[in-house]
Amino acid sequence: MTEPVLKVTNYNVDFWVDGVWYPAAIDMNYELLPGKTLAIVGESGSGKSSSSMGLMGLLASNARTSGTVEVKGVDMLSASAATVRKYRGKEVAYIFQEPMTALNPVYTIGFQIVETLRVHLPISPSAAKERAIELLTLVDIPNPAASFDKYPHQLSGGQKQRAMIAVALACDPALLIADEPTTALDVTVQAEILDLMRDLRTKLNSGILLITHDMGVVADMADDILVMKDGVTVEHDTADNIFNRPKHPYTQQLLAAVPKLGSVPLRELKFASEVKPEPVLVLDDVSIEYPKRGRVPAFTAARNINLAIFPGEILGLVGESGSGKTTIGRAAIGLIPVKSGSIKVAGNEIAGATGKELQAIRRHTGIVFQDPASSLNPRLPLGESIGEPLFLAKVAKGADLDRMVEELLDKVELPRSYRNRYPHELSGGQRQRVGIARALALSPDILIADEPTSALDVSIQARFLELLQELQDKLKFACLFISHDIAVVEILAHRIAVMQHGSLVEVGDRDQILKDPQHEYTKMLLSAVPVPDPELQRIRREARLKNK
Repeated sequence: MTEPVLKVTNYNVDFWVDGVWYPAAIDMNYELLPGKTLAIVGESGSGKSSSSMGLMGLLASNARTSGTVEVKGVDMLSASAATVRKYRGKEVAYIFQEPMTALNPVYTIGFQIVETLRVHLPISPSAAKERAIELLTLVDIPNPAASFDKYPHQLSGGQKQRAMIAVALACDPALLIADEPTTALDVTVQAEILDLMRDLRTKLNSGILLITHDMGVVADMADDILVMKDGVTVEHDTADNIFNRPKHPYTQQLLAAVPKLGSVPLRELKFASEVKPEPVLVLDDVSIEYPKRGRVPAFTAARNINLAIFPGEILGLVGESGSGKTTIGRAAIGLIPVKSGSIKVAGNEIAGATGKELQAIRRHTGIVFQDPASSLNPRLPLGESIGEPLFLAKVAKGADLDRMVEELLDKVELPRSYRNRYPHELSGGQRQRVGIARALALSPDILIADEPTSALDVSIQARFLELLQELQDKLKFACLFISHDIAVVEILAHRIAVMQHGSLVEVGDRDQILKDPQHEYTKMLLSAVPVPDPELQRIRREARLKNK
């Protein structure tokens, strides 16, 4: 009988908040055998991440854990600090949900991989550097030798996630705890990373504990699934049984909320009059370049971009990590200067606008950033973060401002009491909803949504997408929806634009792009989308690997 690499018995996690212990995980019991993958799924705030962080003592000081957590027969909850340190990084590796907060901003990517290797293994600096570049190549980071010397802020969201995966895989761990490992990754890189994790599992006989809300990823990877709700395990079974014969009503509800590619009717774009209105956002032959910094040469992130978005229209912008999607979104509200071309928002030219002019133009725009942890001020209560745009724009103050903040919290389905909490007290998905509430505060003419659902579990995501559609139908704002989740783009978008290496390769109506793509890259992108069906996903994966 094979001994489990991880055995969790009567495991509890509680947090001390305002004089009361609040449970985050209640009486959890499960085993993970070598070479197997156990997926823990559930809504944001269900205790998935808290329970996994507590396994190796990584929770905040106001947390307590009880029960037993055995890694290769050693109980981590009762072991000495030295033993736990020895196991972390070598026997047990983590891939965290938010790469920007998990990577050290003052050290290069290469240094952080080398440090992990040299702390745990008897290896020379030159051999460690060679291994680090090999790992960066393995996770498909562009130009690994040059990226070795880059800092986290010089990489895109998806590239940061890949760098963190390289750190985690450095010592060939026996147990890999992957907390939303593909959240910030586009579908093609996600497919590569899942293949990589599958190879690691096969080659090293490692166990993988996968925490995710992406049921496509679960279908692709998991042998067994544990479903959590409000800290309680509601169902624990094989992947086949959970997907095809779910017993608990919550599991059934969770699976019903999963977006399925090809199952959504077309959303028609109707204008109030027969005359087509003026577009809210126009990009005319736009090129964007990041200037030379020290030894880092100038880099053209987007070239010759031509796009127009009309009132009431959602344009989905998809493509690989580093293709220039986020750059376009940020340039559209004047956060990044334009090298050449013209960008107009509601008829106002952004390229070359003064600070005062930009301030006036930005009252017409809202933006939801990709990384909720780094886009919210950690020193401000959430109510102040949401109300800040309303206060600065002199829309409301005092009791009126309080009322509007509470209404915005209602819209994104967060309790009104959360206005007094700080960002670190919320889960990743809850922080993203705060960012969405703040973006909608000024009822914008155009909303730039940069991966707004990447941190949301499927049921909250489904409710958010419904909410966005309702608000958009009512307020008729235009929306540039940047995402790597093509199933989500299908639900929302009227048109889709596909980017590759800084260029637009295809723009068209939603159904034309999804059902009859013309460009080879678009075809490859669609073939890499994981589907929430284990058997169908296995067939698709095998076909994709065969065509490589």
